[in-house]
Amino acid sequence: MNNMIKVSAPQRVKGEVRLPSSKSICNRALIINSLAGNDEMPQNLSDCDDTRVMVDWLTRRPDVIDIGAAGTAMRFSTALLAVTKGTYVITGTERMKNRPVSVLVDALRQLGADVKYVEKEGYPPLSVTGNEKLPGGDIELSGSVSSQYVSALLMIAPVMSNGLRLVLQGNVVSRPYIDMTISLMSEFGAEVKWETSNSIVVRPVTYKKRQYYVESDWSAASYWYEMTALTKDPDVEITLPGLHKKSMQGDSKVADLFGQLGVETSYSDAGVTLRKCVRRTDKLEYDFVEIPDLAQTFVVTCCMLGIPFHFTGLQSLKIKETDRIEALKCELRKLGYLIQDSNDSELSWNGEKCDVQAAPAIDTYEDHRMAMAFAPCALCLGEININNPQVVSKSYPGYWDDLKSVGFAL
Repeated sequence: MNNMIKVSAPQRVKGEVRLPSSKSICNRALIINSLAGNDEMPQNLSDCDDTRVMVDWLTRRPDVIDIGAAGTAMRFSTALLAVTKGTYVITGTERMKNRPVSVLVDALRQLGADVKYVEKEGYPPLSVTGNEKLPGGDIELSGSVSSQYVSALLMIAPVMSNGLRLVLQGNVVSRPYIDMTISLMSEFGAEVKWETSNSIVVRPVTYKKRQYYVESDWSAASYWYEMTALTKDPDVEITLPGLHKKSMQGDSKVADLFGQLGVETSYSDAGVTLRKCVRRTDKLEYDFVEIPDLAQTFVVTCCMLGIPFHFTGLQSLKIKETDRIEALKCELRKLGYLIQDSNDSELSWNGEKCDVQAAPAIDTYEDHRMAMAFAPCALCLGEININNPQVVSKSYPGYWDDLKSVGFAL
């Protein structure tokens, strides 16, 4: 694919779109499935980069594992290697080598794991010598750390000799992702539960083999909600099979939130259908601490609709694929919107505008969600240029084809 594409919007938006399966569920299911000793992979796995790199190393078991730009895969795989026989080196892209991992490494060492830094202290690549009888025990972490560290430790806990008691100090961020992990572990036979509002106990009861089918991705659905909100087509209708109202994905909250931005969700046994509705808020205020992956979609949508906003709980955005707070400020400025940040965790817009850049092209910063959140702007602007559009392969490889299927021209 070219290094820039021009996305042109259709007059009418109607169609059925088969979303990728949930990347979050896929990656957890792969780790747990491996720990259960199951040679058969879970069904309906995503074909996104993050899942493919995990399937690849779990299938081939190379001595050097290159996880690419997949942060979730780095964290989950490091934990899995700590309880897997053998010595492995796990590495990734230059950006990955600059994403801190010391919180996880310190925790694993405390639980008895043999993990060493290969290059720079605190960062990948890592050398891991596995211990199938890792002691485990009691550990404390700040509740403000990425839920992926917590999930990584929880998932390997059933195979630890003493199980795990994990205490999270202070406010727990991204709790829905921890709940997703606990739910999946339970489905594979683990004995895991919240002991108090801040502590989780996992007993040393091994996983059971089972077949598992992965549901569609609510995070990917957010871009179709955005398109439904932004299109001028009053008869817009998007059907998304495989999504369910009762989902273990925290990002299913997108349906309620877009209800405030003029999108109505109809549920059926098959999935959901999106249409316009007349409700629309004058200002959107929300704490995204539990659903940070939806923040870019809502920041861009609100600007395009001219709806002021104040979003909090965005502290994890600075350590994602890029510094998403700075990236959003920079790219929206190109389109004439001046958004403000504060406390490294808040973004707001009071309606302030600036001059629009001539023929702007949106930079994607090796971040799939930047490309997917900005492409729907074509519905307001007529067309928009996106640099390095191939980044969508990280979570939604078929995104551009799906846009074409409902009438967008690329």
